[in-house]
Amino acid sequence: MSTLPRSDKPDMQRRRFGSIPVRVLVPNVITLLALCAGLSAIRMSIEGRNELALGAIVFAAILDGIDGRVARMIKGQSRFGAELDSLADFVNFGVTPALILYFWQLHEFNNVGWIAAIIFAISSCLRLARFNTQIDQPNDMPFAANYFTGVPAPLGALCALLPMYLVLLGLPQLPTTIILLFTLTMAFLMVSRLPVYSGKKLGARVSPEAAVPLVIFVVLFIAVLISYPWYVLSVGSVIYLAALPFSWLSFRKQEQAFRAQQSAGQNVASAIAPEPPFAPPPDSEASDRPTRLN
Repeated sequence: MSTLPRSDKPDMQRRRFGSIPVRVLVPNVITLLALCAGLSAIRMSIEGRNELALGAIVFAAILDGIDGRVARMIKGQSRFGAELDSLADFVNFGVTPALILYFWQLHEFNNVGWIAAIIFAISSCLRLARFNTQIDQPNDMPFAANYFTGVPAPLGALCALLPMYLVLLGLPQLPTTIILLFTLTMAFLMVSRLPVYSGKKLGARVSPEAAVPLVIFVVLFIAVLISYPWYVLSVGSVIYLAALPFSWLSFRKQEQAFRAQQSAGQNVASAIAPEPPFAPPPDSEASDRPTRLN
């Protein structure tokens, strides 16, 4: 027998089974489409269709970059959508790349190759968990919002597949040992404390004069990506990895400037602090008198 009052049951049912706005469902549908692409990439990799598997991961990465922006644009954010997005990212950019690399080359090392694939998948999971816990944590440095901590999971997955891009370009295949070490390096970069430029605020608002050129650039980029996917992915991965040290240097430079400004502000505040009110010196004669006479 339920212990809740009868009058509370209709309210609970309305809250639980109430209608859901369509604007909340749209971002979740996009996330589920990305998840379907990631799972399909695993199947294609097992069947040896590596080009289609890589294409599915790229498609999942594009959808992953869209769903959050669509949710903010139509005001369809929800806690459910945030959790679903994290779970889909773990599958798409943690499990799927690890399995693709294992089926492609890492299996030649047997258990060692499988351990490397597991480390990559776990690193992606830890990276996403850390990102979720840091969302609501305040940061004393305002510029830190422009940086990620560690390489994001989608970019880490796309960069980890760089050896496959090079083979599809017709270049000689790298030794399996180098592929294994490169996979572990990308796993380390995802869980590291390396500050990585996020680009969240880049292009948040576009001036009317730049709107048309921006649209043309996006269309041109998509056309080049479709026509020459492995060239674009290879060059993009190399440029991104090469830019990581500059991102770290930029963060450290801003951090030093912020700390110096903060220290200077504290020194100025202490210099202009009001002095304590004047207190007359103690009367030596009164202090020498017996207590009972004071």
